[in-house]
Amino acid sequence: MTAQADATTGEDDRTQASAVDVNAPIAALSKLTSLDNAKPLKVTVPKIQQFKTKTGVPVLFVPTTALPIVDIDLRFNAGSARDGSISSTGFGIANMTATMLEQGSKRLDENEFTRAVETLGINLGSSAYKDMFTVSLRSLSDDKHLLPAIDLMTQMLTKPSFDEQILARNKARLLVGLQQQKQDPNSLASLAFDKALYGSHPYAHPSVGTLETVPNITRQQLIDFKNRYLVAANASLSMTGNLTLVQAKKLAEDITTGLPAGQAAPMLPEPKPLTKSQHIHIPFPSTQTTVLMGQLGDKRATDPQAQQKQTNFAVGNEVLAGGDFNARLMTEIRQNLGYTYGISGSMSPMLARGPYQIGFSTRNDKARAAIDASLVVINDTLKNGITSTEMKLTTDNLKNSFPMGFASNAGINGLLGMMNFYQLPTSYLSNYVNRIEQVKLSEVNQTLRDTLKPNDFLIVTVGQDNPWNEKTAK
Repeated sequence: MTAQADATTGEDDRTQASAVDVNAPIAALSKLTSLDNAKPLKVTVPKIQQFKTKTGVPVLFVPTTALPIVDIDLRFNAGSARDGSISSTGFGIANMTATMLEQGSKRLDENEFTRAVETLGINLGSSAYKDMFTVSLRSLSDDKHLLPAIDLMTQMLTKPSFDEQILARNKARLLVGLQQQKQDPNSLASLAFDKALYGSHPYAHPSVGTLETVPNITRQQLIDFKNRYLVAANASLSMTGNLTLVQAKKLAEDITTGLPAGQAAPMLPEPKPLTKSQHIHIPFPSTQTTVLMGQLGDKRATDPQAQQKQTNFAVGNEVLAGGDFNARLMTEIRQNLGYTYGISGSMSPMLARGPYQIGFSTRNDKARAAIDASLVVINDTLKNGITSTEMKLTTDNLKNSFPMGFASNAGINGLLGMMNFYQLPTSYLSNYVNRIEQVKLSEVNQTLRDTLKPNDFLIVTVGQDNPWNEKTAK
């Protein structure tokens, strides 16, 4: 043991180490007793400033002075779930709109716009997901860099060129990418899972569109999407960085003043859960089978009671399917049975009910056995519950890793953006540790039972052989 390593151990550990035969094989300590004396974690969350612009856009702001940078995140309730409102044959409209916002404005063509971004050394981009449409900026905080960066951002939002030739080029490039997805078993599984789980719901189609719909996208549809959804009534703004509150308020006005007032997007319909298990197999020439299984999960909780319930589930699911080597599925399916290198499951709450999904890959001839063994672990956990020891380990981990989320400007602003988009109170962040500490074993286990329905799971497999064939399953 080196002097440096010895200096980091506690007194009890040194006493134990002194009795160890130094010539014996290295073995793990049964217990790191110095952790018994660890002091309770004290977490100071960033102080969040909250205000609205003159056009009614809600703003969350956290001032930081450690670095001379600013992160800005403008989100719209305008993801690919809104594509169908513009055209029933235009899936991929939100994604294409996001792509083309970065490719020139009415003042600057594509090359000039790109050159301006590179000259300033800023990160400026836009993205479309199922729920949301984001425009983000990272810039140095001095006026020499920040003010022209804001000008480029507002040009993107209010005066995009949507050049016809660039649109044609983008569609051709995207179609090549969609063809390549056919060679990716993970993409095939994900697409099939969403389609089967959501049916006719707007979440069913991929955000980038499909081989059938991308050719139908027109310039006018991009204009219609921007005019309908990239509006003040549909926006939320988050900022983190080296600014005063006065500066932040001025920037917020500069960013949002040019947005049309517009109207907020309507609520999305609620998807209908599956009433019985479905097994979908996609033939694919591979030695491995990719497996996705799961069900409809939760929508993003906004009231304290529902947030506590989602915290209860997060704790229980971390024990069941968290993905580390303490998780039950990882212990059984990887360590004990050797069926996979990794297996994990997670809930993805969204505006409407998001998916709960467990994923792994395994040898073709072990696919059915791995699926069956996973279901056994899940059902056993629901029947008998997790233990108090497992819960304590998980809650400690969640509490201790929590501050990592706001260790950087980008981390803080990501949290602000999520909270603002889903209209969560600022106390959501400050009460996180309290919600973790309030979990009770009985409530965690009951929440798992109430939420997970493995007998009704959707199971998608992509591989050489269908695991549900009798010969393959043997």
